[in-house]
Amino acid sequence: MKKVITASNYEVIPLDLRTNVRFYTSVDFGSYVPPHWHDAIEILYLQEGELKVNTESTSRNLRSGQCTLIQPNKVHSTLCTRPNKAIVFQIPLLFLEKFVPDAAQLTFQLEGTPRQASQPEWDRQKIQINQFKEKLEQMQFIMDTKPDGAPLLFNTLLFDVLYQLYHNFSFGFTADSTSRQNQNLEKLKPVLDYINCNCNRAISLTEISRIAMFDPKYFCRFFKKCMGTTFLEYQNDIRISHIYQDLVSTNDKISVILERHGFTNYKLFRKVFYKHFGATPTEVRKNNSVYQKTTL
Repeated sequence: MKKVITASNYEVIPLDLRTNVRFYTSVDFGSYVPPHWHDAIEILYLQEGELKVNTESTSRNLRSGQCTLIQPNKVHSTLCTRPNKAIVFQIPLLFLEKFVPDAAQLTFQLEGTPRQASQPEWDRQKIQINQFKEKLEQMQFIMDTKPDGAPLLFNTLLFDVLYQLYHNFSFGFTADSTSRQNQNLEKLKPVLDYINCNCNRAISLTEISRIAMFDPKYFCRFFKKCMGTTFLEYQNDIRISHIYQDLVSTNDKISVILERHGFTNYKLFRKVFYKHFGATPTEVRKNNSVYQKTTL
């Protein structure tokens, strides 16, 4: 799933100037996108394959036919170890606020239902999510076929989808916690910039704490609270994401790739890599080559 990530792992979303959103079909043969965030609602509708989506303290394995929604400015990551095809739909919060002034005060949810919901309520929710997915498929068809007047037809469906999102899948929440989270992420940007620019070497806790201008113990707690992972785990995640891409896109030796991205402890690397992908680097490279020849 292609992302435009800045050094601080804030995702810059390239918008279509005719629609003010980003909507595309993603075909992914394998990737790991480390923790990042953006100021847009992101909807993932998986049409084929599998995709693991981690959002702060939660994790979900998406299967074919399932949708998930990621809130604006929520740290999340994705892991694809098998080929998949998905609709990716990103709606900037600023755009939505033009039509829903209180959008920043709302939380949105597509999947799941309260356990206490009655059977009629559960049936109604299933109908609503199916109608929502049908609209996404219609938007995808227009994007793929590009009939005459495509932007007009797409925008008609776009506002229908936004209306459904607002009326069927939004809930109120306290804005204070969200505002505080956004402020914390802003504080972390220089830290993440530094980690990304120096991920090919070891960064000590003392060194990174000075960049954050925090006491080391406080920095560890603050980082884990904001990013949902420890500083050391995040540093390794950045390296692993680069290593994975080199494994599946080059024929370079594994030892050369590891050296390029600053992983000097091979035993630790194998442990971290297997934890993410459930396979060795050699197996991933071999399997990826087979997938690209035989699937999607």
